[in-house]
Amino acid sequence: MAATELRGVVGPGPAAIAAPGGGGTGPPVVGGGGGGRGDSGPGSGAALGTVAAAAAGGPGSGAGGVAAAGPAPAPPAGGSGAGGSGSAREGWLFKWTNYIKGYQRRWFVLSNGLLSYYRSKAEMRHTCRGTINLATANITVEDSCNFIISNGGAQTYHLKASSEVERQRWVTALELAKAKAVKMLAESDESGDEESVSQTDKTELQNTLRTLSSKVEDLSTCNDLIAKHGTALQRSLSELESLRLPAESNEKIKQVNERATLFRITSNAMINACRDFLMLAQTHSKKWQKSLQYERDQRIRLEETLEQLAKQHNHLERAFRGATVLPANTPGSTGSGKDQCCSGKGDMSDEDDENEFFDAPEIITMPENLGHKRTGSNISGASSDISLDEQYKHQLEETKKEKRTRIPYKPNYSLNLWSIMKNCIGKELSKIPMPVNFNEPLSMLQRLTEDLEYHELLDRAAKCENSLEQLCYVAAFTVSSYSTTVFRTSKPFNPLLGETFELDRLEENGYRSLCEQVSHHPPAAAHHAESKNGWTLRQEIKITSKFRGKYLSIMPLGSIHCIFHATGHHYTWKKVTTTVHNIIVGKLWIDQSGEIDIVNHKTGDKCNLKFVPYSYFSRDVARKVTGEVTDPSGKVHFALLGTWDEKMDCFKVQPVIGENGGDARQRGHEAEESRVMLWKRNPLPKNAENMYYFSELALTLNAWESGTAPTDSRLRPDQRLMENGRWDEANAEKQRLEEKQRLSRKKREAEAMKATEDGTPYDPYKALWFERKKDPVTKELTHIYRGGYWECKEKQDWTSCPDIF
Repeated sequence: MAATELRGVVGPGPAAIAAPGGGGTGPPVVGGGGGGRGDSGPGSGAALGTVAAAAAGGPGSGAGGVAAAGPAPAPPAGGSGAGGSGSAREGWLFKWTNYIKGYQRRWFVLSNGLLSYYRSKAEMRHTCRGTINLATANITVEDSCNFIISNGGAQTYHLKASSEVERQRWVTALELAKAKAVKMLAESDESGDEESVSQTDKTELQNTLRTLSSKVEDLSTCNDLIAKHGTALQRSLSELESLRLPAESNEKIKQVNERATLFRITSNAMINACRDFLMLAQTHSKKWQKSLQYERDQRIRLEETLEQLAKQHNHLERAFRGATVLPANTPGSTGSGKDQCCSGKGDMSDEDDENEFFDAPEIITMPENLGHKRTGSNISGASSDISLDEQYKHQLEETKKEKRTRIPYKPNYSLNLWSIMKNCIGKELSKIPMPVNFNEPLSMLQRLTEDLEYHELLDRAAKCENSLEQLCYVAAFTVSSYSTTVFRTSKPFNPLLGETFELDRLEENGYRSLCEQVSHHPPAAAHHAESKNGWTLRQEIKITSKFRGKYLSIMPLGSIHCIFHATGHHYTWKKVTTTVHNIIVGKLWIDQSGEIDIVNHKTGDKCNLKFVPYSYFSRDVARKVTGEVTDPSGKVHFALLGTWDEKMDCFKVQPVIGENGGDARQRGHEAEESRVMLWKRNPLPKNAENMYYFSELALTLNAWESGTAPTDSRLRPDQRLMENGRWDEANAEKQRLEEKQRLSRKKREAEAMKATEDGTPYDPYKALWFERKKDPVTKELTHIYRGGYWECKEKQDWTSCPDIF
């Protein structure tokens, strides 16, 4: 999501997507992948295996021993044989990739016990395709020219030399390097690798051991004193026993003597245990220190590797843009620059990669401060000096019914990805300050409203008399909400608390919609849409997201409700998980995976939809969705089949008599006759690739409209500046708005704390247009529309709206 602006590449098609970090299957003799990303097929990013292995802390399917030793050094260009800069050997070998490409010529470098390979000698400066650690590898000779290097299944390189002599030279060099690596590893385990320990850590360790030794010496001194006094005590007790004392006294003296003996034995055991502890600490402290230092080095190497990859990608992007993108037309020029853009091809990192070429950017002048002016509003920073063109405003009001079909083209801004991403791993995305370079000029509330793009499916469902047929249309509507995400890899703006978005299409399409951000941590948005065609849609969606290094998982929580007025049928369902792949490097692509159960709470009918996750090795069509519509008894009446980015079909299932007299499913050719297309995706607008891949509906969502609430997303200044291509100003304005929101939150927390101390009741934050209460159907606590928004809009009474912009 965030890496779109870095590379200028957005959402590949199915052919450009490869299994992340995968490798070739190898020849039929031995299974196992071929390691590097360069031989795995199109789509995955450059050196993706390197990042994966580094994150895993050891050799992986894509990078071998990079994690243990960092990126392989780049020896100077030279011929085959021993090279400079510490490389034991380098030269050309043929490496097996897959059954389609067979053996491919690759440049191999043997250095410091690591065997790395590249596409060419020139590639050594920026991209390593794979590395294998020889310390744990097995070297096997197949025939006169072929040999195999494997580390036990995770990585297997099938290599072929140009001649038997060349093969023998490589095998000899590899065996020597392996022996040296094994010896160094053994010495490192025995010695604790003292050289890797910093001087400060050594001093600290020595001081600790010295203190322990001193304490043990003190204990030894105490032990000697105990032994000395114990012996004297026993001698005195023995003398007492020799005296003529009553029998009862002798018995007591004997007990005291036994206890003194046990005390001395116990103290000796304690001292011996302390000595054993000190000896154990001295023996293993170096290994413990080495393990700690190894983990530190791993973290540093991972950071350096990611930073290097980000810089390389940034450099390649700039070079690529400089060679392919033409400058924008001047205001006085005639003709469209986009018609003159060159369409050549280049090879950035992989011969199979798809390259994207951008049209010359067009400058579209748009009004920027189109907000509803309120007394006391605090619009400052970049947007404070922008005045509204009254003539343009009048023109907009005259053409309000005409929906806009274009927005300013997305500018090509580069960004140092590493400066943002290195602090993001493992954190929740909503809590990370992101520049607008990663965004699209729409808020999450507007993205939520996009679920209504195919509202006509609900219109048709409202007319169905059969509840099972109605459920089919509801299922198609559920799938259609994902169709806009296939190319939309930029993230929407996180709404401010109290931000709203309305969409009034009552005259054109018969529905109107309202969204409000009802919570900030965790982020939650409430949505209510009603149609005069007989249905109501409401939902509260909480977004939880985790950045995992290579991919981003987005998990929407909350139920979606659809109620049909005529029949009273009440349907509920939840959304599936969205995954954005190739966050660090490679082409971003989005996948939807999981299951959705749509339940009719009035009749008990159900529909189970399965979103099949993408697999490089699957023969099924990409983005496949299957489903079954069943009655309360579990009997299947309709089967659904399609993809979440194209269309959904419905098949009526008729039971037929099976071979044993029981019911069986309808045969395939008979079911084909009952096929009905429920939904098909609308084509994208012209030049959508230059407008964030917005659909026709999305292009209209941020268009200015008069009379909206002052909290409406259309009036958000940073979002408006970004849409108009003024990203630097948008970033400054975004920081101002977020700081203002933080101050408001601190003020509420201070008021709550003061109320708690005083014992006075304090009302926490409450949404303006939605009320939090238990849902009567799902029994969940959710925000339900309380009414009043459209009445306030009609009166233009916005006095209750907070000042958030």
